[in-house]
Amino acid sequence: MCRSIKTLRRADEPATEEEIRAAALQFVRKVSGYREPSRRNAEAFHSAVDEVAEASRRLLDAVGPPA
Repeated sequence: MCRSIKTLRRADEPATEEEIRAAALQFVRKVSGYREPSRRNAEAFHSAVDEVAEASRRLLDAVGPPA
């Protein structure tokens, strides 16, 4: 796992959209091997970041904060 991705499911405060997006970006960077994608791959890269961020938000909403 990418060490710069921090745990977003916290009891003390919910994750912000900015934190979720940053984690999604780090995940897609790790999976794709790109720090910044080429122009040819930029659309797919940014679309993947959006999808991972959406899925992360849905997951956090569904499981709620830890007890």
